Amino acid sequence: MPLSFNDQIIDEFRTNAGRVGGYFEGARLLLLTTTGARTGARHTVPLGALPDGDRRVLVIASAGGAPQHPAWFHNLVAHPLVTVEDGLRTYEALATVLEGTERDTLFARAAASEPGWDAYQATARRTLPVVALEAPAPASSAGSTSDEAPRSVDSIA
Repeated sequence: MPLSFNDQIIDEFRTNAGRVGGYFEGARLLLLTTTGARTGARHTVPLGALPDGDRRVLVIASAGGAPQHPAWFHNLVAHPLVTVEDGLRTYEALATVLEGTERDTLFARAAASEPGWDAYQATARRTLPVVALEAPAPASSAGSTSDEAPRSVDSIA
């Protein structure tokens, strides 16, 4: 059975430490694994991403401008603890749907860096959710000031 479009991107992403070719060559991508809202099954999707600080990255639930939110969005609303793969590391993150001025400001920033977001917003007939994926703060030892990377997880399956 041939791989789906997303499965091909996921496979290439994992094989090449976060780099893919073709249409997404040079794009900032991540792999997001959510837990199904109804089934509890794990699902991984490739998404465009926008870094937002040391431990936070933003994703937009655009579904390519479709009128409905993508399934991964419904999943993370139901189960906000997600797994993120950025090509270099895999870590758990807490997903938060941004609202109001914070959402609007960060959506504008995302659209300025990638104009496709505005095009998707224009066709969606809904407000595209902006989701912050935040890795937990590193555990600090008494007297330690190190800024360690987020805790990695061994497997997403």
